[in-house]
Amino acid sequence: MAVAKLVLAATSGKSSKILLGLRVLAFSATLSAAIVMGLNKETKTFVVGNVGNTPIKATFTAKFQHTPAFVYFVVANAMVSFHNLLMIALQLFGGKTELTGFRFLSIAILDMLNVTLISAAANAAAFMAEVGKNGNKHARWDKICDRFATYCDHGAGALIAAFAGVVLMLIISAVSISRLVQPTKCSISTAAASPSVVP
Repeated sequence: MAVAKLVLAATSGKSSKILLGLRVLAFSATLSAAIVMGLNKETKTFVVGNVGNTPIKATFTAKFQHTPAFVYFVVANAMVSFHNLLMIALQLFGGKTELTGFRFLSIAILDMLNVTLISAAANAAAFMAEVGKNGNKHARWDKICDRFATYCDHGAGALIAAFAGVVLMLIISAVSISRLVQPTKCSISTAAASPSVVP
């Protein structure tokens, strides 16, 4: 019994430290993506015509709010960041809280939901970024990255951070699922280690 408890404690401690490190990295990546995209804005003035020899100028601003996919991107990354922040706080300051099998299952389900959320947001934003970079001749959508280079560069950085968050959340989800089978392994080890008592 004591040996089985020590094995479970060692395994849980190792996976908890790995999970904590992964969550910190995922929190940093998704929060960075949300902040960079949320602050992404560029204003430029262009000559749109001429009246005689006098150029007519107009000022245009590119913002993330102009594209619903980018708004969803910011909201999704902020939600995933908040989820990881709560899990980090629970792991650091909830040491006395007993993690039962149901709670392990709940955390694993929440992790998988967040993987789906951030993956959908990153892919939607990547599609719109592709349109912004190359346009769409069939739909007659003009590209804008040749005019708003800084805006597109910041958006690309946010996308890189978001996809890093997707990979990290996939790994976190896999680790969370693997923790579900640890109690089963422990019970099997306990049953094997306990001597049979014959009256």
